[in-house]
Amino acid sequence: MSFLTFVTMTPLGKGESVSSYVAEVVDIIKDSKLPYVVTPMGTIVEGETWDEVMGVLKQGFLRMKEKCRRVSLVIKVDYRKGKSGRIKAKIKSLEDKLNTDIAKLDE
Repeated sequence: MSFLTFVTMTPLGKGESVSSYVAEVVDIIKDSKLPYVVTPMGTIVEGETWDEVMGVLKQGFLRMKEKCRRVSLVIKVDYRKGKSGRIKAKIKSLEDKLNTDIAKLDE
């Protein structure tokens, strides 16, 4: 099974650039050893169980809340039974249909 989870965790009232706060959350995700992809608008994390993924996101939230009085959090979850490795598989499927490497579209 797979829980493919898109999350944005943004401190409010910390100015225009909040990347230092976001970087701390990404460090927690990285340390979890779960597969993840950082995008300009959020981070995608994949895990085998709800508790596994939400436990990591909770750690990130608790870290951000230590430094910020207000945090905006958006979470979108795609659960699929019997599948795993979907971060890479979904991109590969799209690349096959486009007959191109998505990472090179902007070159």
